[in-house]
Amino acid sequence: MSRRNPFDDINRMFEEMNEGFRAFDTQLTRGVPVDVVDREDAYVVTADLPGYEKEDIDIRLSGATLTISATRESEADEEGENYVRQERATESVSRTLRLPDRLDGGATEASYNNGVLTVTLEKASGDEGDSIPIE
Repeated sequence: MSRRNPFDDINRMFEEMNEGFRAFDTQLTRGVPVDVVDREDAYVVTADLPGYEKEDIDIRLSGATLTISATRESEADEEGENYVRQERATESVSRTLRLPDRLDGGATEASYNNGVLTVTLEKASGDEGDSIPIE
């Protein structure tokens, strides 16, 4: 008589729990972690966006509100791939920050290197939302 491995049941239970948690796609589980530094003439926002290409990221500035969004597509659409397990699905993340001062979108700079986005926002006044290109 063969015995069942109790660890197989535990592994299956953890897999089912992970699938259930993925259903709660909220800011808490899919948010963008950021650091904000207040300098005399600007704010510097650093955001972790690992696994995204520069073209996947959208940065918007409206008044004193900065929104960082990123979307990456799943690789499952490639023909001939036979996945045994796939956890890296299409994913979208977003973070909106309200900064204490009005900002000048025209004097704003953004760079993306090794999964880290850095946005430097000059303090000023302005009412229009601007798209910020990434260098």
